[in-house]
Amino acid sequence: MTHKDKDLFLEEMRDVVPLPASNDAPVLTKKQESMPGIERRRVAAMGLNGDTNPLSFPDAVEQVGPLDIVGHRKNGVQEGVYRKLRLGKYEAAAKLDLHRIKLRDARDLVQKFLKIAVSGNQRTVLITHGKGIHSDTPGLMKSYVMHWLKESDLVLAWHSAQARHGGTGATYVLVRKSGEARQQNRENFSRGS
Repeated sequence: MTHKDKDLFLEEMRDVVPLPASNDAPVLTKKQESMPGIERRRVAAMGLNGDTNPLSFPDAVEQVGPLDIVGHRKNGVQEGVYRKLRLGKYEAAAKLDLHRIKLRDARDLVQKFLKIAVSGNQRTVLITHGKGIHSDTPGLMKSYVMHWLKESDLVLAWHSAQARHGGTGATYVLVRKSGEARQQNRENFSRGS
């Protein structure tokens, strides 16, 4: 740096006041703006929204193809019972159609439907979720329904329906017996022994 450069620099800096010697960083007091949905997710995570539905609503679930055949049986379900369910041998006591239903509303409908089926001793029900072939996200409703059936403690088994009942766009569901029905079975079994 030459003398001329140094003099020019000092001339430019003559009215600059040095900052006080402090190690404190300046704190911004302006409240940060929330992104859409952040507050709703925060309330849901804290359990403050009053939602009593045990079925979760994650941002993403395991994708099921619109034409995939799905099925699962939980522990305790006999193979013969599951085979009859799979083959559509049990008459569906009730049906739930989720066509043209919003995904968020479908979760509540599925839970309510399963609770009614259990309390009404309707052992086999049919949920029509559609395939979603013509939607932007094929199989989305079907994927969420499979997720909810898997996590529901009211469900014992499920399988894609036979073609006459909707094929891969519908699912047979075997639900638990109500507490009263289980007690009645125990009493009948103990009398028979």
